[in-house]
Amino acid sequence: MADFIKIILPIYFIIYFGIAFVLKSLIVAKRIGKNPLVLPKDDSAYGLIGLYFKLTLIAMFVYVLAFAFFPAWHTYFLQIIQLDNSTIKYIGLTLLLIALLWTVIAQGHMKNSWRIGIDTETKTELVTTGLFGLSRNPIFFGMILSLVGLFLVTPNALTALFLILGYVLIQIQIRLEEEFLGKEHGQEYINYKQKVRRLI
Repeated sequence: MADFIKIILPIYFIIYFGIAFVLKSLIVAKRIGKNPLVLPKDDSAYGLIGLYFKLTLIAMFVYVLAFAFFPAWHTYFLQIIQLDNSTIKYIGLTLLLIALLWTVIAQGHMKNSWRIGIDTETKTELVTTGLFGLSRNPIFFGMILSLVGLFLVTPNALTALFLILGYVLIQIQIRLEEEFLGKEHGQEYINYKQKVRRLI
C-alpha cells in the first residue's frame, strides 16, 4: 500500500488543483472576460492570508513530492504511529476522493460566480442552490476534507501542521468573504445565513 500512496498522492494533488482551480479559472475567465483570481498582492490582512494560503499549498505539494521520491525522509516528519495503519489510510483515501468530487460539483454550481478571492469590482450572483443549499462554503469544506484526508493517509507532525494551518486560514478567509457578501447582497445574504450552516 505504501508504494500505491507514493504514486497516488502527487497525481491526486495535480488533478485536484488542476481541475478545481486552474481549469475552472480558465473556463470562468473565458466566460466573463477577466481573471477570476482576485487575491490582493499587498500587505493588508487579506493580502497576507492569501499569501500564507498559497505558501501552505506549495509546501503541501513539495511534501507529497518528497514523500513519493524520498520515502526515507518520512521518518523525519515525526510519524504518528497510532494512526499509521491500513484502515486509517483507506479512510483518508476515501476522504480525498470525496473532497475532489465535492469541490468540483460545488464549483459547477457556482457557474460564473467562481472567484479565488473577493471580487470588489464585479457583482456576482449569490449562489444558494445545489451544494450551497447544504453549506455556505462547500468549496472550503471540500478543501478541509482534503487536508484531513492527507493527514490520515500520511499521519505525521507536518501533515497535522498543514491541517491546522489550512483550517485556520480557511476560517479567516470565510469570515472575510462573509463580511463582503453581507455588504454586497444585504438582506438576501442574511436570510441565507440563517438557513444554511457555514460549513456543513
